Amino acid sequence: MEERGGIFKQILSPMLEELVQPLSSELKLFYTGLPANRWGAQVTFYEGLGLDLECHDLAIIGVGEERGTEGNAGCGRAAELLRDELYNLVRNEAPLRIIDLGNVKLGEKMMDTYYALATVLEELMMNKVTPIVIGGSHDLTLAQYMAYEKLKKQVNLVVVDERIDLQDVDAVITDENFLGRLLTYEPLMLHHYTHIGYQSYFTDSKSIATLEKLNFDCIRLGDMRKNMEEAEPLVRDADLVSFDISAIKMGDAPGHRLASPNGFYGEEACQITRYAGMSDRVSSLGLYGFNPTFDHQRQTAQLLAQMVWYFVEGYYNRKGDNPVEDHREYLKYIVDFKEGEYELVFWKSKKSDRWWLEVPAPPGKKHKPKLVSCSYADYQTAVKEELPDRWIRAYERQ
Repeated sequence: MEERGGIFKQILSPMLEELVQPLSSELKLFYTGLPANRWGAQVTFYEGLGLDLECHDLAIIGVGEERGTEGNAGCGRAAELLRDELYNLVRNEAPLRIIDLGNVKLGEKMMDTYYALATVLEELMMNKVTPIVIGGSHDLTLAQYMAYEKLKKQVNLVVVDERIDLQDVDAVITDENFLGRLLTYEPLMLHHYTHIGYQSYFTDSKSIATLEKLNFDCIRLGDMRKNMEEAEPLVRDADLVSFDISAIKMGDAPGHRLASPNGFYGEEACQITRYAGMSDRVSSLGLYGFNPTFDHQRQTAQLLAQMVWYFVEGYYNRKGDNPVEDHREYLKYIVDFKEGEYELVFWKSKKSDRWWLEVPAPPGKKHKPKLVSCSYADYQTAVKEELPDRWIRAYERQ
């Protein structure tokens, strides 16, 4: 894991103590009393006092904010049910270094809750602690994004959702239009946006055209499910990942008012969150939209708990891959096109077998070639003397 340090103390500040509500003593006593190999017995529960963050790698934080949705009212209770399922899961490896902070206190206005959540996430990430946010409605993705403002870096966002939430930008923020606000948020931090799993019959073609005009990636559900391994390079370059439970088919996750017959299978959702956990770059995960009102036999709560389980499993299997810093642990592949017009350079990690693709600077720009996560399929495309779509989009974004 990356070494901690910097000017920030590894202590949860007094200001943040006012923003979160720890779990009740009764709940904490119940969870910690579970068998030693269960999550509940291994997770640390915040007590409402100063906290040394250096002892933790990840943090779980619930947010009961649901004023941003009309169609899925009731999703504010998600964290409560998810914890019951999560803390009964088994982990037989080394003890978890996870802190459960409890829940963000709701503000008088919805935007107050946004700022409270963003402040908590910001301090966690400043201290190299990766937060797992359990919402609440999907518009909380905006607050998750706002947390990166003081980190002063360009960020990549991956959203998994059956719909592209780009409705009327001038209206009050909701779970149906927050993406428009995010794309125009000042200061502009967004470097790249990837949307995974949209379904055409729920999606306005103008929304897709808008994102593609910005050279963002939009992957339809059917295309993604043809080869789920292609999701790995998509989330590997992400800083934050936001997952709307509605992207999962109703048969596997009925706990959403807009749950539909089609979507990702439960194991595919777990595969995506595991990829997110394995990414050395992902620094926050948000799971949104789960509505216990519509859940059947806690099926959705169980699935979400397993998605968190897989994210953490991926996190503790990170390889520290970084071809930019050290080429010695990577194999270099050069593909020359016969006409000599292009030369594509690929890098493959000896530790993880993951691939990267070099994207040179356009004419007139002097920055060094950028490395973009890719797959073996992109290398195979280049060998056929075809430019991979991933290379073209990354080149045009510069």
